[in-house]
Amino acid sequence: MTVSAPDPLPVREASLRALERLGLPVPAANFPMVWDPGDTIELRPRAELEARVAVLNIVLARSFGMPPESAMEWLLDAHLVERLTRPEWRFVVNDSGDHFSFALHLEAVYALGWVMGLTRDLDPRLPSGNGLMQRLPNLIEGETFAAWRGRTLTAPREVGEVARLLDLYYCLDWAYLEAERANLPLPGEVDSNAIGQRRWALEWAVVFKGPYHDAPLAWEEIDLSV
Repeated sequence: MTVSAPDPLPVREASLRALERLGLPVPAANFPMVWDPGDTIELRPRAELEARVAVLNIVLARSFGMPPESAMEWLLDAHLVERLTRPEWRFVVNDSGDHFSFALHLEAVYALGWVMGLTRDLDPRLPSGNGLMQRLPNLIEGETFAAWRGRTLTAPREVGEVARLLDLYYCLDWAYLEAERANLPLPGEVDSNAIGQRRWALEWAVVFKGPYHDAPLAWEEIDLSV
């Protein structure tokens, strides 16, 4: 459902206060906003969120040794082969790509799990929560995509709540990179790689509509450099 986006100014103020409490650098006053007053927002459809989590789960499984034949068989049964991005396709089929980078998608899955109501929080100080893997398709036991959807019964969060956390992670992404550049202590157990993965997932999950927003971006089109 499309709704009005929250007022971005108090949301940003809250994000900056959170950075201060974490002891992180705070960006300048001209740091870009994620959205503008008057924009509308909506979440990706539930089925699209579930499909992306399922695909990333297969990518993770491949990075930890799942045979390519088994991965493709699962995706074919789930009718999700077309959901693979080109880099994911090359990795799943040909083992082509950086295994470490694909393994980092665990943090993106964690963030999407939060959006879908599968995890209770997304604390930037903590790594992906214990029990996350039990909430994903059980590939070892041969659980199908359809069976997982029936077992899980996801309940996506209110889109304004997701947008507020996106703004926080947008600021955190800058702050963690700046802290690492300046060799400052980080507030928890994760680094900028994990924060960036979570921001990636949140940016993909929320769709903004307004005069300065493009059409919804594909997964690989999310730009974390801005």
